[in-house]
Amino acid sequence: MRSTARHVCLLCEYRASISSFSPRLLQSCQQTRALAQAQRRIPSRMSLSPKVSRPVGRARPDDRPERRRTNSPFGGLNQTRADFRRSPHRPSDAQIKRTTGGRESAQKEKRPREPFKALRMQRALSAIPYERRNSIKQKIHEVESFDDFNLLPIVKEAVATQALSGLVDISPTPVQRLAIPALLGNQKRSHDPDGRREMEQILIAAETGSGKTLAYLLPVLDAVKHIEAIDVEEEVRRKAEEDSKRRDNSGFELEAPPLSNAPHPTTGRPRAIILVPTSELVTQVGNVAKMLSHKIKFRSALISAAYTGKVIRNRLFAPTGVDLLVCTPHLLASIAESDPNIMSRVSHLVIDEADSLLDRSFAPSTSAIIDKATPSLRQLILCSATIPRSLDNYLRNRFPDMRRLVTPNLHAIPRRVQLGVVDVDKEPYRGNKNLACADTIWSIGKQAAEHVISHTRGSEQTERIVIKRILVFVNEREKTEEVAEFLNSKGIDSIALNRDTPEQRHQETLGAFTSSEPESVKITTPDEITGPNYSPNRIAGRPVPKRHLPNTKVLVTTDLGSRGIDTVAVRHVILYDVPHSTIDFIHRLGRTGRMGRRGRGIVLVGKGDRRDVVKEVKDGMFRGQALI
Repeated sequence: MRSTARHVCLLCEYRASISSFSPRLLQSCQQTRALAQAQRRIPSRMSLSPKVSRPVGRARPDDRPERRRTNSPFGGLNQTRADFRRSPHRPSDAQIKRTTGGRESAQKEKRPREPFKALRMQRALSAIPYERRNSIKQKIHEVESFDDFNLLPIVKEAVATQALSGLVDISPTPVQRLAIPALLGNQKRSHDPDGRREMEQILIAAETGSGKTLAYLLPVLDAVKHIEAIDVEEEVRRKAEEDSKRRDNSGFELEAPPLSNAPHPTTGRPRAIILVPTSELVTQVGNVAKMLSHKIKFRSALISAAYTGKVIRNRLFAPTGVDLLVCTPHLLASIAESDPNIMSRVSHLVIDEADSLLDRSFAPSTSAIIDKATPSLRQLILCSATIPRSLDNYLRNRFPDMRRLVTPNLHAIPRRVQLGVVDVDKEPYRGNKNLACADTIWSIGKQAAEHVISHTRGSEQTERIVIKRILVFVNEREKTEEVAEFLNSKGIDSIALNRDTPEQRHQETLGAFTSSEPESVKITTPDEITGPNYSPNRIAGRPVPKRHLPNTKVLVTTDLGSRGIDTVAVRHVILYDVPHSTIDFIHRLGRTGRMGRRGRGIVLVGKGDRRDVVKEVKDGMFRGQALI
């Protein structure tokens, strides 16, 4: 018998089968099905590979992947665990014992501890081999006085009577013994095939407070006087030739009278330019040039943003001309854009504080000035107290033939500077840095005050207390006002200096800290005390009614006051904040102990500060080593 086949639609059969399920079970099945379809729709570009954590390379014998290097520039990429800060370390004693076979041999295999291990920021400085430093030491001992230099007699006389007047010992410093002969030795430079002079490139690298200004200023002025004498001879010879030609051509022609308002040949066209980063340095270097000009007889001009446009125009384009120009790069670059003729006669270009003028903020203006002055330039002199690696690489690429003059103590804190540490977290400060700073200043004012009795008349007694100048460095400009206000509330005369301070007040603020003459306060009997001239001590057996520190002046500033400022009167520097880099350490502590004087630096270390860095800087100063 033939069986009959039933033909049923598949969709109807599926609906009939699921009609027997419960609604809750059907809903869960639909959700699972929708989730599976959604997962299948994820594009391949958004799915992560399961092999991300597997490093590319050979496998170890135990079939485990080889550990990838984490100290490379790309060691922290594609990691499944945040362990990218791990760095290679010295093997432990147990590992050394297992590999060497004994405890005694393990001790021999230990590597000595590398100095300045915690001072990672020292890597920003360029390294100078100590063999080269020792060879330079032997070379600088050959010069004993300025008479040994091949300078003009009038320049030597100006050094003794103007620049270093009043000093008993006027022997040159190491950087002057090294730089002055080098800058004077190549007066007869070779010529290229086109007949032009080759530009000499020199880098002067010396520690802070070593006399770098005179090291480059004296040779530059000597060269300017030589060029001036040559120009005078050529001018006399040219006039003689013109007169002879005029007499030969016609004896009856009348000679035209000279123009009374004719400008000087050097009007707006200086022979030497000194570039500095700030208006304070313009004033400082310009004052040294002004002192030398009384004897050497040259014309100098100082221009910066601190002067008005009328003053700048009158100084630069004076009818008597200008020989030496001291200015900032931004101002000179803007003037050169409108008047390119200003760079047409420049024979010597000095870039002081080269590490600042060749960084990202000043580099475009400085490079433009160098390019415009190159056709007539005879000497390009770069001067700095610190040589960062970035500057070293820049000079090697752009000026590969540059001659480098490096003193033995480069990148080192002056040996006559002591460094003390105050732990702010301990009693009685309890983490209050403002209180620790004020207490430190009070201690300095009390212990270091020098009382000199000038005369005594009956019951009257007159005393003079030498003013102590103290610099306090902070990392943020907003902190300067806060710290200065707190110190003033505690009876300490304090002034804040930062970028927001008007330019007109900069020189007034720094005036009391850059003067080499000791300033004193006159204190008489208690009945005659008026104003702020109080003394915290007893006078004539009676206490002063108000707590005030009259023999101390404090300047709270940022790194604005640490670059090149000749704070020769400062004996104490307080680092309110631990500096960010070795360069800041060198420049801040370099504000004291200048020109062989004694000085003291004090670091306030609190919670979150790098104590290991401070410790290793102190150890390096004790050893007399450079911080690199």
